[in-house]
Amino acid sequence: MRVAIAGAGAVGRSIAAELLDNGHEVMLIERDLSQIEPEAVERAEWVNADACELSSLEEAGLQDCDVVIAATGDDKVNLVVSLLAKMEFAVRRVVARVNDPRNEWLFDDSWGVDVAVSTPRMLAAVVEEAVSVGDLVRLMTLRQGQANLVEVTLPEATPLAGRPVRDLKLPTGAALVVVLRGGRVILPQPDDPLEGLDELLLVASPDVEEDIRQALGH
Repeated sequence: MRVAIAGAGAVGRSIAAELLDNGHEVMLIERDLSQIEPEAVERAEWVNADACELSSLEEAGLQDCDVVIAATGDDKVNLVVSLLAKMEFAVRRVVARVNDPRNEWLFDDSWGVDVAVSTPRMLAAVVEEAVSVGDLVRLMTLRQGQANLVEVTLPEATPLAGRPVRDLKLPTGAALVVVLRGGRVILPQPDDPLEGLDELLLVASPDVEEDIRQALGH
């Protein structure tokens, strides 16, 4: 997969390194010459250009990319990059970084964004997940709010302990994806028993989250 990343700061470089380690091709686009350091991510292709300029993106070959990641520290730039990538170059997948949570409402398909990643929201969710037992926590929004990745940690004395996964009466629009138990990652099967302090990861539409709480006895 070929990925273009707009913004070669600490965030963009870290993403690039991860993607390269996973076998993908990466192009870093950066307009600030002082940030152009090919030795920092040697296997990436580096392009000194303004990612908000259509001609620069054409010259860089954005049309050949499968994914574009707008990872600059400026939300306005990330929105413009996302819109150009989707509307002018028909990039299949556009991921955008949200720096200011107040701007999160803008990062949707009207601006060409497929996935918006809000660092402040994710950090808050991680903190909440670490201290919450028995309550449902949103970890990530998917598909412009059509679904959420949510987590709930079962209380130690949950009435679900010992009951099989198939007994969970989850609503339509919700699916149990993974059970985390201690250091184990379990792909749940219908006959697998649940235990107290299990962490359940589910994908669910926002309108059924209250139904999930009821199904889990909360």
